Amino acid sequence: MLIRMELTRIVITEMNSQQALILRETNGNRELPIVIGIVEATTIDRRVRRIAAPRPLTHDLLCNTIEMLGGKIQDIFIHRFEEQTYFAALRVVHGNELIEIDSRPSDAIAVAVSFDPFLPILIHEEVLNQAIAASME
Repeated sequence: MLIRMELTRIVITEMNSQQALILRETNGNRELPIVIGIVEATTIDRRVRRIAAPRPLTHDLLCNTIEMLGGKIQDIFIHRFEEQTYFAALRVVHGNELIEIDSRPSDAIAVAVSFDPFLPILIHEEVLNQAIAASME
């Protein structure tokens, strides 16, 4: 079963090289922290706050390329958690085909928050439960 998540917090600290995104279940209370780098965190924060860059950034290039080639980004999908690492994909509709493009979750989320409204962020319930159990160990 797929669970829809929302980006609820971006934790940026200068005291640590690791930053965090907090995703929360849209219709529930479960949360999922994802540790990311400072560059990714600040990029996502700027996008959420709608601070425009003077020139297209890498995520803009990706979105523009997909659209120019006739695709439409449908959502992002966190599909695996292995050895404390999340695996995600951009799901792109091209014609009648659904294509999954491998992505780091931070990059996928940066793409998701580039749209207005944000693209859906989905996760397998099994992956969410596995990640929550791992955080309690």
